[in-house]
Amino acid sequence: MVAACQELATVPESALANEWAWTGEGSGAEVRYGAYRAAELLEEAEVMASALVATEDGRDDVAARIVSKATSARWDLHGLLLPLDDPLLDADPGSGEWSIRLTMGHVISGQRAYGWGTAWWLSNPFDARDPAMPRGVPDEMWETLPDEATTEAEGTVADLRARLDSVLDLTAERLAGLTDSTLELGARWMGFPITIGFRLGRWSSHIREHSIQIEKTLTMLGSVPGERERLVRHVLSAYGRAEATVFGRELTPKVDEAASCIAGAAAEARSMMSSAARAAV
Repeated sequence: MVAACQELATVPESALANEWAWTGEGSGAEVRYGAYRAAELLEEAEVMASALVATEDGRDDVAARIVSKATSARWDLHGLLLPLDDPLLDADPGSGEWSIRLTMGHVISGQRAYGWGTAWWLSNPFDARDPAMPRGVPDEMWETLPDEATTEAEGTVADLRARLDSVLDLTAERLAGLTDSTLELGARWMGFPITIGFRLGRWSSHIREHSIQIEKTLTMLGSVPGERERLVRHVLSAYGRAEATVFGRELTPKVDEAASCIAGAAAEARSMMSSAARAAV
């Protein structure tokens, strides 16, 4: 989906109203509908995939369903970032606010810390109501993680997006299979006593929180997204919601069928967007 959205992002805004014969016959559609049609296909696949995995009732998969929300947030953030030019990463919004680069370094570092920290709490199980629960993860463990302002924030927009994918996918691989009972074990967040399940639920919330921060930063920089940028985000958000129906779940025949449904819709969506982009020339 990324390549097709990058192609869409190069379409001149004035060409979005060009005629596009999306069925291969007649006229009647505009180039911009290529993006809307792509999102429609992905939303249809989301509905079909959700119905398939719903037949897996009774499985111990609450952790996977919580973690799946993070991929929806991740793809929405991709939609916001993908059209950006690299120089915007370091533009200073003023008033002491973070640049987009620093914000992304924090998002990536935060995702890594949620994974590593949760692993520590799992290896030191406590009841969430136990007053003897430690005040937090030992400081020396955090010292082994990459620095968020340098190592985690290095590279281009594409590099940052790829690093976020790598960390999120790794943490999901390790933690999405936790049993329902394990989610009730104790942990801490910002010093507050919470559960392992709470920590998993913070993944998507943290990504959303800083997506909003990046939107605010772009406003401060005077960079207002145009229609192309909004269409890219619409498509990738739809893809994220579809992927969330299977993300982190144990592979079963129904989950495999649902994943194939999403992959087929994504292939058709890519074809639609490429066809529409060619009509813009």
